[in-house]
Amino acid sequence: MSEEIKVLLVDDHTLFRKGLAELLEQRGEIRVAGIAGNQDDALRLLEETQPDVVITDLNMPPAGGIALLRQIRANDWRGPVLVLTVSDAEDDLADAMRAGAQGYLLKDMEPDDVVDAVKRAVRGETVVAPSMTLKLVNLVHGGGPTAGKGEALKQLTAREREILDYLAQGMSNKAIARALDISHDTVKLHVRHILAKLNLTSRVEAAVFVVEHNSTLGRRT
Repeated sequence: MSEEIKVLLVDDHTLFRKGLAELLEQRGEIRVAGIAGNQDDALRLLEETQPDVVITDLNMPPAGGIALLRQIRANDWRGPVLVLTVSDAEDDLADAMRAGAQGYLLKDMEPDDVVDAVKRAVRGETVVAPSMTLKLVNLVHGGGPTAGKGEALKQLTAREREILDYLAQGMSNKAIARALDISHDTVKLHVRHILAKLNLTSRVEAAVFVVEHNSTLGRRT
């Protein structure tokens, strides 16, 4: 894949999709390869433009984003599809992930966080809005501690354990920075160190890790 990320946007609200397209293209790393307002146009443009990632609304007539997701996967397109919606319902999150979404974002997210999510999705990560993290953990958590990772906790500093706990609560890096009165860049550095030390690849995995080891971490209630 080239350095430039090609995105296909699908949303039935003209003003929103045009605004999102402008937002994404302000970053030199992203190019909007196509914009669609319905499922038929989306499937046609998917074939024509061969994007790196699809961003689709959830509540989109006539059949909705879930139907589009299922059709994309039925057509054997394996690139990342991100849902971008106003719905923070766990049922909608579950339906989207089961239909093949690689991410679930909310329309009230900070623009920089949406851009970051697109780049992470193209790298293969599962991405969700910070406020949806615990809901995703509820869906994917299915057992006791992962073998071998408990010992890795001893590598974390006190500050890293604190930030890990905040990650599990679904807080964004900016929110963590405000809570701890440190810079956003410092939080990002700590998060990278945490993931590396625990051999994890995403914030979602970190949240699952905390659920599995909450007695060891001594999480706040």
